[in-house]
Amino acid sequence: MSTSPSQGRKVWTRRIDRAAELADRNPYAREVLLFYSRILEFQSRVYEATQVRDIPASGDRSGLRGSLDLDESVRHFPELTAVVQKSGPTNLAEEASRLRGSSSAQLRQLLEQRLVASDLPDDGGSFFARVLLQPQAERIAQAADAGGQQVFGNQCPYCQSDPQLAVIRPEGDGGKRMLLCSFCQTEWEFRRILCPSCGEEHNDNLPRYSAEGIAAVRVEACDVCKHYLKSVDMTVDGLAVPVVDEIATAPLDLWAVEHGYRKIQVNLMGF
Repeated sequence: MSTSPSQGRKVWTRRIDRAAELADRNPYAREVLLFYSRILEFQSRVYEATQVRDIPASGDRSGLRGSLDLDESVRHFPELTAVVQKSGPTNLAEEASRLRGSSSAQLRQLLEQRLVASDLPDDGGSFFARVLLQPQAERIAQAADAGGQQVFGNQCPYCQSDPQLAVIRPEGDGGKRMLLCSFCQTEWEFRRILCPSCGEEHNDNLPRYSAEGIAAVRVEACDVCKHYLKSVDMTVDGLAVPVVDEIATAPLDLWAVEHGYRKIQVNLMGF
């Protein structure tokens, strides 16, 4: 069964409320979380405005991207730049000011480039494209009931994007590991002892790191390919909201980078 509009609104409300809660509890992350709250509020409006016309089949990467309404994203762009100029960090506010002078055709081209090549150098436009496109992609995936896919590959079974993070969800007396898509937010099951980047499966090569005071989030790294992602353990904190808690724990990313690891896919805030 696909996600109803009311269920979708609850998802966004939980994200916004969790960002505010963690901002109050974690002074070191307060600034980034308050800005992220404003971005979530904007994205929730994009999500609400998304009209799902075509539902592509699972695994059809081009189909999902082809279902996105880029003209609608362009129409939301002035509102996004206003949010960033008011609440964002200096570098993004400056980029917002620069992009405001772009034509609709130029903005559409920016979005198209990010859809076909996610590994383009980050010239500042990646943040804006990702903020605009993610809510649409999530809404389309939900309409197709893409959640809970029991496929064990290392990319999203719905749109073939890389994972953003891992989520440990309660199951019986333990938990099962899910990966969460960096683009359409679909979750799919993945083996607990396996690197999502290179497939390494020897436990000795897959170190886990946690930090004092951060109980539910840890770094899951690989000493073979030197990639990592973070996992949010819902068996430890059932109130966690994975995409928000992942952003709230930037010290873990700093630790990982200092120790020579590279994230499989950076989050919306760029770390």
